[in-house]
Amino acid sequence: MPDYDYDVTDDERELAGLVRQFADEVVAPRSYEADRTHTLPLDVVAQMGELGLFGLPFPEEYGGQGGDYFALCLAIEALGRVDQSLAITLEAGVSLGAMPVFRFGTEEQKHELLPDLLAGRALAGFGLTEPGAGSDAGATRTTARLDGAGAGGGEWVINGSKQFITNSGTDITRFVTVTAVTGESGGRKEISTIVVPNGTPGFTVEPAYDKVGWHASDTHPLTFQDVRVPEGNLLGERGRGFANFLHILDEGRIAIAALSTGAAEGCLEAAVDYAQKRTVFGEALATRQGIQFLLARMQQRVHVARLAWHHAARLRDAGKPFKTQAAIAKLTASDAAMDNARDATQVFGGNGFMNEYPVARHYRDSKILEIGEGTNEVQLLVIARALGVA
Repeated sequence: MPDYDYDVTDDERELAGLVRQFADEVVAPRSYEADRTHTLPLDVVAQMGELGLFGLPFPEEYGGQGGDYFALCLAIEALGRVDQSLAITLEAGVSLGAMPVFRFGTEEQKHELLPDLLAGRALAGFGLTEPGAGSDAGATRTTARLDGAGAGGGEWVINGSKQFITNSGTDITRFVTVTAVTGESGGRKEISTIVVPNGTPGFTVEPAYDKVGWHASDTHPLTFQDVRVPEGNLLGERGRGFANFLHILDEGRIAIAALSTGAAEGCLEAAVDYAQKRTVFGEALATRQGIQFLLARMQQRVHVARLAWHHAARLRDAGKPFKTQAAIAKLTASDAAMDNARDATQVFGGNGFMNEYPVARHYRDSKILEIGEGTNEVQLLVIARALGVA
């Protein structure tokens, strides 16, 4: 267990220990096969739901655990240490699936949609990214036209496409919330968010991607052709979809930082264990100063990454501004994950190039951490803006 004494309560330490044990005993033994077959183990997802992980930061009245975002990130870090695919399933299920409903939905939408999501009985995705709109989300081209508006009796007619959408095509995926252009205001696109249930006519979940990493994570492109959903499926205020998503994205960056920290720690643990057991020229690899210094750098990265996301999460839970701190945490931790994956693979030598070893999976998985939830270049831009130089 990491040394959490500086800012973690006994209850939080107990939660982290519980999830780490679950990760070691339940998740890790399944990780190689799930990665090899590109299959999300839904029975493990169900067990995560039974542990209450999907409901951690939500009130009990909606089926949540009454915790906070810090608790969620502790769980994500613990999972990310052994399996990034399961960790991102939890992160996206909460941050991108359930959180927009909780933040911006009506009471009716919350009571209808949240209980199954928070129990892990259902998953939901968030459709933002498009072929021509990634970091520039304002370039959204998917449209939603209101047909027959009036007293909530109209329908949204949605046309367009989305890509890289996590948790969008599993057997338990209930819906996807999509951003769409619903008009213009002051010469600028009016972007809103709309809930689209899976199985709606015209809504196609395309075949899953053949990804470099995160093989067990469910990710699909989506197509919308004259998809009709009730006017009441609007999530939040019309025209506030982009602004609302930016808030959700800031929170998600903290969670990605926690996942990255777990991955960086998993690489460190594996490298230390291997270096102590592997002998070269009659001595343990760990006796070589070059290896010792490399492992020390890996530990440094883990420690700093954890401090960064802890700070951002505490600010968020205290209701204080955290946008810049979230960007710093995401930048610091994702770089740490990628650097530690590279160094751990080097420690393992030829074995590090074999998929049977977890460090090989971390090497493939960690690159996306520098891209998803806002590229690291975007994080630098956020930080530069906070300094007043961009």
